[in-house]
Amino acid sequence: MADEILVSRVRSYSSGIPGRALNQARGNHFIVDSSHDPEALSTIESFLAGVSACGVTLVDRVAREQGTPLQGIDVTIEGIRLVSNSSAFKEVNMRFELTGVAQPQAENLIQAYKDG
Repeated sequence: MADEILVSRVRSYSSGIPGRALNQARGNHFIVDSSHDPEALSTIESFLAGVSACGVTLVDRVAREQGTPLQGIDVTIEGIRLVSNSSAFKEVNMRFELTGVAQPQAENLIQAYKDG
């Protein structure tokens, strides 16, 4: 059987304003600013949002597949960078808050996220 392939495509293009990109994903359009003094969502914030949203949706999916009574999930992600090298993360911390499940169930769901 041939491998199935999923393709996700985002188009980003210059807006005419330095440090600002216009972006399109399917029918959605959004602005992303450089990470220094952004007015709109910054490049770093949009990256971190993708990672934390993946945490929410993956844990939610696993809970439904396992029949785990997850009532809610809240993920906070924090990217720490040095001012002198802001293009690289020094540290990234994620905090998962799950409601409706016991601690062992929560740990099992978070492990599923870590395992990918």
